[in-house]
Amino acid sequence: MYLHLGQSSVIRTKDILGLFDLDTTTISKHTRDYLGAAEKRGRVVNVTQELPKSFIVTTGGTTTVYISQISAQTLKKRSGYIDDIRNLKTERE
Repeated sequence: MYLHLGQSSVIRTKDILGLFDLDTTTISKHTRDYLGAAEKRGRVVNVTQELPKSFIVTTGGTTTVYISQISAQTLKKRSGYIDDIRNLKTERE
């Protein structure tokens, strides 16, 4: 399955390591340091011309960070993770 991040950017959901809200996660110095280091290594792809709301960490050989104007909550819903979690819970019961 693929996930649309905004503009013309699409990634494979199986490559996603994490979806993060920029407002809540960048409070931490560790997160800011991580994003800064990724930027210095040229591993950040900005897929928005608008105010960014989330960042997505992916791996597909190399780790890449995508900055998106779409909220992390919306991306999670789009990715189908919530449905997958519900299905797992139902299977275990």
